[in-house]
Amino acid sequence: MTEPKVPKWRQLADEVRRQIEDRTYPPGAVLPQIKPAAEARGVSYETMRAAYKSLEADGLVRMVKRVGFKVMEPPMRRRITRGRTITRDPARGYIFPAASGPDEPWEVHGRPLAGFFPAPDEVATRFEIESGSETLRRRRVTSPAGEPPFQLVDTWISPDAVADAPQVAEKSTGPGGVYDRLEEAGHGPISWSETIRVRMPDREEAQLLAIPVAMPVVETIVVGVSARTERPIEVTIRVIPGDRVELFGELQRGRSARWPVSPVAQGPNS
Repeated sequence: MTEPKVPKWRQLADEVRRQIEDRTYPPGAVLPQIKPAAEARGVSYETMRAAYKSLEADGLVRMVKRVGFKVMEPPMRRRITRGRTITRDPARGYIFPAASGPDEPWEVHGRPLAGFFPAPDEVATRFEIESGSETLRRRRVTSPAGEPPFQLVDTWISPDAVADAPQVAEKSTGPGGVYDRLEEAGHGPISWSETIRVRMPDREEAQLLAIPVAMPVVETIVVGVSARTERPIEVTIRVIPGDRVELFGELQRGRSARWPVSPVAQGPNS
């Protein structure tokens, strides 16, 4: 059997990738414009464009309007240990599994926002409200200090919870943040569940995270449930570029997998 032929656009993408890796095009450099690059290699405009778009999808370059395809700084991939334990710091309040050490400083990109926005379907379903209803959203884009945006975090709070704890809609929610205000208002202790999935970003998310729309993202959805009403009162949606994170967890042996294997577990025909 003959090896399948590698498409020309992929060959070109691999060539430019090597030039990025050997710093012929260092971070911050702009790749040659598509038309002259295509002419220099004797290929069509669309073939060269497909090569550049492939590099963009891999997070190596980013299309900047009126500039071209700019080489990106290689991202630092961070590990999130998917434990089940939520801890608490007296100064900061509840702390969820994160991609940093306990003392690593983080910074906010832009200005944190708090306001009322149409609830997306995911949130409206949880709160049992009509999709598009005006709902409190607190948004921030953060990263470890000195690094590009790492995550976009939207915390949505149900209308009933806002009525019980109006301070959650203010710019400063006070010590312990939103969760402390909700629990003080009678919803404590809040319990949480988490869903993790991979999807493509929308244009706004890609812009805020400085990634191409072709870059998959890891989305975690944490739902906080009130102890008083037993209904969701907050939904936090965290979006992280797929090239910046890896999920890690320790695997444990169940009773049936204990070592050494017992004769009964091995079975009569072992």
